[in-house]
Amino acid sequence: MFLRVDKLQVELPAPTAQDPNAAAALQELLGGKYGEMSTLNNYLFQSFNFRSKDKLKPFYSLVAAITAEELGHVELVSNGVAMLNNGPDDDSDEEDGGDLSDAPYEDMKDIRLAQAFLSNGGGSTPVNSNGVSWNNDFVTTTGNVIVDLLHNFHLECGARLHKLRVYSTLSDPTGREVCGYLLVRGSVHAHAYALALKKLTGVDIDKMLPTPNINLDQIPECAKYLAEGSHRRLYTFSPDDFSDIKGIWEGDKALPGDPKGPLEVVEGMPEGGKIHQLTGIPSAFTPDYAPEEMFEIATKLYKKSR
Repeated sequence: MFLRVDKLQVELPAPTAQDPNAAAALQELLGGKYGEMSTLNNYLFQSFNFRSKDKLKPFYSLVAAITAEELGHVELVSNGVAMLNNGPDDDSDEEDGGDLSDAPYEDMKDIRLAQAFLSNGGGSTPVNSNGVSWNNDFVTTTGNVIVDLLHNFHLECGARLHKLRVYSTLSDPTGREVCGYLLVRGSVHAHAYALALKKLTGVDIDKMLPTPNINLDQIPECAKYLAEGSHRRLYTFSPDDFSDIKGIWEGDKALPGDPKGPLEVVEGMPEGGKIHQLTGIPSAFTPDYAPEEMFEIATKLYKKSR
């Protein structure tokens, strides 16, 4: 089962401006072939289908723990997309919807992913940067531990390439922070799968890392996560389970180019950061054209719950 906590895994800076085209680029990290929907669902269904869980517990636990982190990555990218579509917070939800006959969103017809506004009110959905839906064909779950782990290693290396390319298209701090954090955490996952394969086969697959061959210290948004040791930290995302991944994630084996130090298993989850409030847009019927009554009802319910 899963426990949900009302935080993002890391706090994102507010966008400097509304930028739906940047949000469209970031969508690739959500619904693209190597996006977070792919990593999540590959590991999720591999964990469900894992054979001989008790006898192969450390390897099952590794896939299961990373699954939980990937669910949070889907949440993080989705929030980044919505924030870029929304723009900086303001008080527009305190006003009525204005005159719709003035075509207040005429510019949206020229935005590359107008669907995000027209269908989703500026929110995110599991599609790629061109609005093509993510699909089950991106999921590999063979039942063979080595094949699945090797696929996962490939998937994380592909995702790293993915993120570097998307990062190079962005200038807004929100999108870049999403990429920077995920680059560090994705490198952890690739490293972990490589070490798991090494335990099973004796092959030094970790010598292939980093792939692509660019050190994260060249990415400014990665620097603080490297400094705090996030690249050496693997979370269980559980208070009691999956701690046996310590048998895989062990030693003084930081990746080449990353700050040195011992690999560490943390029982639990990251401290996390706040979820930004998306400003309502009455003229786009989010949450509605005249939201005053809705706000009043919600306030009464909140006070009653206290």
